[in-house]
Amino acid sequence: MIILYHQNNAVTQVWNDTLKEDVPVRLASIADTLFEVAHAFPESLLFWCHESQRNYFNKDNDSIAAVFHHKKIMAFYNPAKENYFPDTIGYVDESLFANPNKNEKFATWFASAAIGGIAGEVLLRLEKEIVHDKDFDYFLHSLAKLWMPHGLLCYSEPRLLLHSNTDYKTSKATTKTVFKFVRQHYKFRWLFLLRLNYVLYQKAGHSKAFYQSLFYSKRKTDGKALDTLVVQSSRKIINKATVDVVIPTIGREQYLHTFLSDLAVQTQLPQKVIIVEQNPAEGSQSNLDFLKNTSWPFAISHTFTHQAGACNARNMALTQIESKWVFFADDDIRIGEDFLETAFSQITKYGNEANTLSCLQLNEKTVFDTVFQWKTFGSGCSIVKAEMLKGLQFDLSFEFGFGEDADFGMQLRNKGYDVLYFPFPQILHLKAPIGGFRTKPELAWKHEKLQPKPSPTVMLYRLLHQSKTQLQGYKTVSFFKFYKHQPIRNPFRYYKNFKAKWAVSLFWANKIKNS
Repeated sequence: MIILYHQNNAVTQVWNDTLKEDVPVRLASIADTLFEVAHAFPESLLFWCHESQRNYFNKDNDSIAAVFHHKKIMAFYNPAKENYFPDTIGYVDESLFANPNKNEKFATWFASAAIGGIAGEVLLRLEKEIVHDKDFDYFLHSLAKLWMPHGLLCYSEPRLLLHSNTDYKTSKATTKTVFKFVRQHYKFRWLFLLRLNYVLYQKAGHSKAFYQSLFYSKRKTDGKALDTLVVQSSRKIINKATVDVVIPTIGREQYLHTFLSDLAVQTQLPQKVIIVEQNPAEGSQSNLDFLKNTSWPFAISHTFTHQAGACNARNMALTQIESKWVFFADDDIRIGEDFLETAFSQITKYGNEANTLSCLQLNEKTVFDTVFQWKTFGSGCSIVKAEMLKGLQFDLSFEFGFGEDADFGMQLRNKGYDVLYFPFPQILHLKAPIGGFRTKPELAWKHEKLQPKPSPTVMLYRLLHQSKTQLQGYKTVSFFKFYKHQPIRNPFRYYKNFKAKWAVSLFWANKIKNS
């Protein structure tokens, strides 16, 4: 373990903690020194630590091994209340990665110079792929932002410090730096949206910062540098790969039968399949006779309910879990016979408890071909360790709306469990028609003279999991997006209508939130 201590954007000491001796280096920027040390110690974990955090660095070997359990991990922690970037970065980035929960391990590109670490081999692979900025905080944020989508798993990790009450004061990016970062890491249009949001919500145009940012170019990468890096987690999260499959279903008997047939020929069979059948029709009974009339190589737990809704159905299923793992599945998917075996092989490699798998329709092209940190959660295509699900439920506030799966993913993340996306093995989504007896639910806002836009459940998710500036940025983008999908061509009349619909959505979202 090599530790680079620094202060005031300059290296103060490079320490070989294994041999308990100094490492001689050239006097250069912190980033350059980090790469120099990587050349000298390519097989080591390299850490950076601000002088103020030296006595708080948690060097316990077991803790370090738990955090850096494979090479594609970059972890850091900012114990200060404020981040390097101001909240205004939310004007252009509404992802969960730009609003981290500092109390738990959390996927984010909000890096920190306070303390952090990365494998020397990873740094060497990225040496020619990234700019060695003199501002160390900027360098770390740029590295994480560029490489998270390409498989570098980046985490805010409180376990790096003995405790978080360290009185650390982070350096702060100026407005000029914010514009520069947006120009270098986002599509060009976001620069104009950033300025517009400053004008709308802060009554400040920041003309100088805006025009100066135009002279920078976007930082790009083909994302291939880490593709051949072997990942093998040291974590042993699978003692026994028993799995229960959760399937909510409503009026799609043939599709369900086909999926059960796929499960029946798996090279690694599920232990139990939990089916929650819904039919809201009064006096109706189960249509799934084949569950009893067919011999299946796994136990089947069948629940029939008149209460429609996938959230409620999945919650009912969660109370019946007995295995170590849970496969959340839809009733209209197809999987290959080695799906579960291959999935658990991937989970073993990455040592991660919550994983969403690629779920594509027929002839749909694969967009992502690497494992990376996922921005949502697939409630019909995910495998999660059962222990992580204790105390969690699908929020019924989202029933018949949008956002229940993303909200469930956030519940997992706020407990310290990351959600990874696996491009393989793939799931085929047949996208079956809605069950014939399914009735359209009557939403609480149905009788509003002016219908809410966006949907109140979409608004609810954003109220629960986004910052104020992220919501404001979303509002601005929505104003432009919704315009072409409505009949009002007069922009002033449209703006008035948009504000009114937004207000209705906000009203109902808050009502749901507080109910």
